[in-house]
Amino acid sequence: MDRRSVIKNAGLAGILAASAAPAVHAQAAIRWRMASSYPKSLDTVYGGGEIFAKKVGELTGGKFQISVHAGGELMPAMGVVDGVQSGSVEMAHTSAYYFYGKDPTFSLGCSIPFGMNARQITAWMYSGNGLKLMREFYAKYNIYNLPAGNTGAQMGGWFRKEIKSLADLKGLKFRTNPFAGRVLEPFGVVPQSIPAADLYPALEKGTIDALEWVGPYDDQKLGFNKVAPFYYYPGWWEGGPHLDFYINTKEWEKLPAEYKAALEVASSHAHVSVLAKYDAQNPMALKQLVGAGTKLKAFPQDVMNAAFKSAQQVYADLNNTNPEWKKIYADYAKFLADQNAWFRYAEGTYDRFMQAQKL
Repeated sequence: MDRRSVIKNAGLAGILAASAAPAVHAQAAIRWRMASSYPKSLDTVYGGGEIFAKKVGELTGGKFQISVHAGGELMPAMGVVDGVQSGSVEMAHTSAYYFYGKDPTFSLGCSIPFGMNARQITAWMYSGNGLKLMREFYAKYNIYNLPAGNTGAQMGGWFRKEIKSLADLKGLKFRTNPFAGRVLEPFGVVPQSIPAADLYPALEKGTIDALEWVGPYDDQKLGFNKVAPFYYYPGWWEGGPHLDFYINTKEWEKLPAEYKAALEVASSHAHVSVLAKYDAQNPMALKQLVGAGTKLKAFPQDVMNAAFKSAQQVYADLNNTNPEWKKIYADYAKFLADQNAWFRYAEGTYDRFMQAQKL
């Protein structure tokens, strides 16, 4: 073959390949701000936002930079939906159930009492109708969402006094998420909504009697074991809370396809990383807490049974009064039922056997 022809054709092929490749480096530089609902001290959950921002920068050759701001820096931790909706910030990193007061349907994007575990809700989001249905709902708030991680099943929280039966819940001032609070109210619990940064002093001063946050790793860092001796499990209201990146819809739509792809890849990376870190860190933290004197307790069976029954009543009430909830919950509940029918045989049986072994 003629050498000049080879060079000519190779050059043409290079030009065609270059024209077909994503032109990330040709895109304009973009600077966004992310308002987090979490404090910097929690390197796991807050760190998910930093992992996301770092990966976006790497995927775009530094062209797309996102600065991450802890709760309270740009706006209140619970004000990020309003911030994204109005366009005050381009995006936020948060837990959807914080906004139960706007509409209980938000909680289906995160966690509901006796709902899906981490694997199940990830399956619903990515391979079921979860992302589709939640995006239809969030569109009313000028929000486009991307997955941002999961903590895994949470602990039931820290209590200043022992809970021996359902009767011990009466009058208890308990910091928990709003949905769990609604389920617990019939038993005389007084739900409290307090940001993470204010939890320790509230428990220390007796402003609240009990609180739940996430699990051993985060709870140990926040020092709750120093002011409450009893650590209960499981956090039945948070079997697998799914976290979100909320993006202002107009800002999302303005992005070129290459930048949207970068955000989606970074989202998946952060989603896996957050749960992996919790799973890696929680076992040792729990050992250390128990070794330091924490009294580990399971919720009494009558508490679990009554809470489950109360949750089902709340769901029935919402089905009758909230069309948005009813539409999404129908799909959520069916997916959960199918998942549990499967998990009980393979995953559940295997886990129970392995947890009984002395390794």
